[in-house]
Amino acid sequence: MINTLAINTGMKQTEKILIFNNLFDQYTHMGLPVDQIDEKTDFTIHNLLDIHGSVPYKSIVYRANFFSFVFVKNATGKYTTDDKIFETKPGTVYFTNPGHYKSFHWDQIKDIYLITLSESFLKENVHPDIFEEFPFLLAETVPPRVLTPDIFAEFEQLYQLICKEYFSNSPYRNRMIGNLFVVILLKIKEYFWEDYNPIYEGDRSSQIVKNFKMLLEKHYRDVSGGAVQNVFRVQDYADSQSLHPNYLSNVIKSKTGKSIGTWITEKTIAEARAMLQNSSVSIKEIAYKLGFSESTHFSSYFKKHTDLSPVLFRKQHKISVS
Repeated sequence: MINTLAINTGMKQTEKILIFNNLFDQYTHMGLPVDQIDEKTDFTIHNLLDIHGSVPYKSIVYRANFFSFVFVKNATGKYTTDDKIFETKPGTVYFTNPGHYKSFHWDQIKDIYLITLSESFLKENVHPDIFEEFPFLLAETVPPRVLTPDIFAEFEQLYQLICKEYFSNSPYRNRMIGNLFVVILLKIKEYFWEDYNPIYEGDRSSQIVKNFKMLLEKHYRDVSGGAVQNVFRVQDYADSQSLHPNYLSNVIKSKTGKSIGTWITEKTIAEARAMLQNSSVSIKEIAYKLGFSESTHFSSYFKKHTDLSPVLFRKQHKISVS
């Protein structure tokens, strides 16, 4: 599904910004090939050389509601994240997380691999507490790194293995991708984060967004673990930063393109999907942990946002990994 976001450009006019929930929709809108994209999974990987037949190529400005990891072995260009512009050259590795204004421009492409994935995929196939182990995934903007050839080769070996599994027919495909991807995250943590200060995220609004994301993640981890029984409201998130709820809502909406309600809904669904894969936890118990008074209410809520009932989702997942 493609949505649009109206923003004030500062020129007394309104510009429509496209919002893409997955790479398939993004490529379809941009007129790019989608034959290598499996639209039935929340994970993609491919060489951009197979996508962009001619260069230079300049994209539109858009928001992406998914994570992107880019491994530039041999290419030149630049990309933007909100108001920041970064150059890309051979040896560059960078990633972006959901909710930002984005665009990219390629002057030359010879070898670039792009991985995209959703939060649900991370929680289901990497680790349910993914953001506790890798908090940098929630950071608002992480500058790219240009790696030495030997270090880049370590990443290349991993994403090539992931690519091989992505195009395989193995019933264990997602689990193997998840295990390989966690090694990529560990290497990013090792090589990117050793001298990066995650506390410094720019202006006050950026810090508010970061604090909100961290609290949202911690709270739902506590909810799913049974440490707390009440799901936070907007007022609770505002109180945690001593802010008026309307002010917090405006900051989150303007900086991420999504309302707090949408963030909470997406987090609830992500946690539900992760817990449904644990066959020892009943649907009734999952509903209770996520703040639903009745399992029927949870089932209706889950189906509304995923087009699948919890029972059918669990059944399909069992088939896919057995």
